[in-house]
Amino acid sequence: MLKSIFEKYLTIGSLPTRITPIDILEILIIAFVLYHIIIWVKQTRAWIVVKGLIVILFVILIAVILEMRAILWIFENSIQIIITALIVVFQPELRKALEQLGRKNYIASLIPFEDTKGKEQKYSERTVNEIVKAAYEMGKSKTGALIVMEREVALNEFERTGIALDSLVSSQLLINIFEHNTPLHDGAVIVRGDRITAATCYLPLSDNMELSKELGTRHRAAVGISEVTDSITVIVSEETGKVSIALEGEIIRAVDGETLKKYLLAAENDTKPVKRKIKLWKGRRKDERTSDK
Repeated sequence: MLKSIFEKYLTIGSLPTRITPIDILEILIIAFVLYHIIIWVKQTRAWIVVKGLIVILFVILIAVILEMRAILWIFENSIQIIITALIVVFQPELRKALEQLGRKNYIASLIPFEDTKGKEQKYSERTVNEIVKAAYEMGKSKTGALIVMEREVALNEFERTGIALDSLVSSQLLINIFEHNTPLHDGAVIVRGDRITAATCYLPLSDNMELSKELGTRHRAAVGISEVTDSITVIVSEETGKVSIALEGEIIRAVDGETLKKYLLAAENDTKPVKRKIKLWKGRRKDERTSDK
C-alpha cells in the first residue's frame, strides 16, 4: 500500500507545463500555512516529537525502497493509532493554536459584523493611571504583583480559581492586595473594565522554550495567560522591582511609566504604540529602551 502511494505521487508529482495565477495563489497559501505551522511547532514541545517523526519517516522510506514487507505491514496497521495518540498527546497545543487562530479575526477584518462606533469602552484612562501608579509604587518596595486586564476574551474560568471581588480600581487597593503577608497577595488580580473582579487567581504557565531562564513563575504565568487569551498583564518583579508587560504571548521587560501607559491605552483601543512588531527572544526585547540594563 505504502509503496503504491509513493509511486503514485512520484509519478504525478512532475511540474505542470504552464503555471496559472491559481497555481501561484495555491503556492502562496501553502507556504503561508507551512510557515506558521513550523513557527508554532518550534515554540512548543511538539518540536521534539517532530524530530522523532522525521527519523521514523526516514526509516519507512528506506523500507519502501528496499521492500521490507514486515516493517511496512506494521506501519500500515498502526498508523491510525499513531495519529490518534498524537492528537491526544498534543491536545493542549492544538487547542492553543486554534484559540490563537480564532483571535486573529481574519473574517471580521474583511466583513465587519459588529458596530465598533457604539462599542463600550473596556477601561478608562483613570483606571490605566491608577494601575501605572500602583505598579511603580510596588516596584519601589519590591512588592511582587500580577495584574491581568481583560479585553475581548472573557476570563471567567480564571476568576473562579480566585476570590471574587467587585471593587473600583485604585492604586491604594492594588497596593494593599499585593502587600506581603496579606490574605490576597498570592496570585493574580483580574481587572474587567474599571473594576477588580477577582484576586489570588491562578494562571496557566507558559511552556515557551524561548523564554529566558531568569524569568520566574510570575512572569511565566503572565506570558501563559497572554497565550490563551487576548488579555494584557502588568508584572512587578519581586526580585528587581522592575515592571514588565505580557501580551500576545510576548513579554516586554523593564518598561518605564510612560511606555506602560501607552501600551495599556493602545490595548484598549486595539492599536499598537510602536510601529514595528515586538520580537520575543529569550524573554528580552532587542530595543534598548526596554532593556534591563
